[in-house]
Amino acid sequence: MLEDFISIHDLTVYEFSQILDLTQKIKDNPQRFQNKLKDKILAMIFQKPSLRTRMTFEVGMLQLGGEAVYLSPSDIQIGTRETAYDVGKNLERWVNAIMIRAFAHQDVIDLAKASRIPVINALTDLLHPCQAMADFFTLKEKAKDLTSLKLAYIGDGNNVCHSLLFAAAKAGSKMSVATPPGYKPDSEIVKQAEEDGKETGASFLITDNPSEAVEDADAVYTDAWASMGQEEEKVDRAKIFSSYQVNKELMAKAREDTVFMHCLPAHRGEEVTDDVLDSPRSIVYDQAENRLHVQKIIMLLLLEKKQE
Repeated sequence: MLEDFISIHDLTVYEFSQILDLTQKIKDNPQRFQNKLKDKILAMIFQKPSLRTRMTFEVGMLQLGGEAVYLSPSDIQIGTRETAYDVGKNLERWVNAIMIRAFAHQDVIDLAKASRIPVINALTDLLHPCQAMADFFTLKEKAKDLTSLKLAYIGDGNNVCHSLLFAAAKAGSKMSVATPPGYKPDSEIVKQAEEDGKETGASFLITDNPSEAVEDADAVYTDAWASMGQEEEKVDRAKIFSSYQVNKELMAKAREDTVFMHCLPAHRGEEVTDDVLDSPRSIVYDQAENRLHVQKIIMLLLLEKKQE
């Protein structure tokens, strides 16, 4: 049974598949799950601004019969106003679970260690596991068999890329990653994903060639070249990543039925062109919707022991 949701790497293959299977059930018949979290309260800690994360967690709790309390970047200030340990020890007295969208991954780990209640990683600079779970649920909806799927990721080897690697490993998928030299995914993350993938038959390619990465891909995925906290690097990154833009020319090197994916927000005209983002091949809004369904199941699984 899950105690926290911090990294897809922490999941068993069964738990990963269980989340995807249950997500389909809650998406198909949400009424069956109404009031499952009645009288439960989720504390939502935000160190970064958000549209999808806040809306999907808050709406998800409301649809499950619970409530969510938003804590803004100025409310807590972990590490400056008080420690993650003290925050966790306070919140466990008042609420039933904590969701945190943070800069430092260590803040999430420290919060989970301090708290007797479940902690959900809603994003750190290292990982974005809720997004990757929604992405692989979306791919399962489209492709059905994840073990025969190839995902190509183009751009920065960032937190989204890291969690997609872990998800591909648990799903038994192929994944190629094309980044400029010096922007590859963390080598330890790649090593862990490769270890996880031995159980499922997953395989990985890390390259600096976007054309090689998208060859025969079922889905092409990209993210912003400069994430939150990297704004001062934006001009330099725009030059470095210019040949990694996902445009019609790059998509033409994949298959005709290859879909396009992005975790959003998208910087139109930078990492992706409008004619790709707004094309019939784009499933970015399906991904965004599925954040809601996946996170509802994650919250249910984390809190179900306390419901018994």
